[in-house]
Amino acid sequence: MMAESQPSRLQHFPVSWFAMVMGLSGLTIALHRAETVFNLAIQPSLAALVFTITVFLALAGLYLLKAVRYPQQVKGEFNHPVKLNFAPTMSIGLILISIALLPHSKTLSLAVWTLGVALHLVFTLYVLATWIHHTHFEINHMNPAWFIPIVGNILVPIAGVQHGFTELSWFFFSIGLVFWLVLLAIIFNRMFFHNPLPGKLLPTLFILIAPPAVGFLSWMQLTGELDAFARILYYSALFLTLMLFTQAPRFLKLPFALSWWAYSFPMAAITIATLGMYQLLGSPFFKWLGAALLVVLVVLIIGLLVRTAVAISQREICVEE
Repeated sequence: MMAESQPSRLQHFPVSWFAMVMGLSGLTIALHRAETVFNLAIQPSLAALVFTITVFLALAGLYLLKAVRYPQQVKGEFNHPVKLNFAPTMSIGLILISIALLPHSKTLSLAVWTLGVALHLVFTLYVLATWIHHTHFEINHMNPAWFIPIVGNILVPIAGVQHGFTELSWFFFSIGLVFWLVLLAIIFNRMFFHNPLPGKLLPTLFILIAPPAVGFLSWMQLTGELDAFARILYYSALFLTLMLFTQAPRFLKLPFALSWWAYSFPMAAITIATLGMYQLLGSPFFKWLGAALLVVLVVLIIGLLVRTAVAISQREICVEE
């Protein structure tokens, strides 16, 4: 992957790498929530945070180098019907890091949040404009990765409210909620009545979990009340998790690709939401369900890190498609 010795690999360094940051950030936040819920004496979330920031900086440096050396390849990704939707993982990664930083430094969290939110607004406007004025998209290009630009907007209130930007948080939450519902109908139409998703994109089905799970967390920040709508968001996310778990044998048969990282952040989101339900209701069911989901999340992230390292060593990724 080093640019000097293998420029061709840098040329094919995909923007979807940043989905890794989303998963690692989600794990960091889930671990911190678990430390609070279970009164853990150790703080694994701090080590996870340092690792996540290190990975983000490394990926950002490599992608910036790619943009300088191979601008046409970057332009091609930003015009691609599938890869385009992974571009906002960069800004979402920043927003998630800002959430993970909150318990440690509110000032640093605010700086990262401001950068992430501003960048994500640019990405959202660009992606929506591309969708509206496209000349080459077809229904078979539609897949759950199209949720990614929307999920970032729904995330904004989680740290935004604590930084005092309540109305701005409502602005982003409203964008995310409305377009989530629109895209949800289109995606189910595509999956029910058109060709099945190709194997490489099947892991993106897990992204279906993220909007309602994240929406639940943001709604609680905005309203502070476990009302009917909050329950609808949480339980719809929980049902989607259950539905996708029943498809585990199908997912396990897939060959590895970077799209496997699509499993990680949605799993982190439902884990955090479940632990949040325990904090709100005090029900042992949510406590132990959250613990079980956390174990699955940790095993999943470790497995993804190992498999990604193997893929790098065997040159299975960062190659021409």
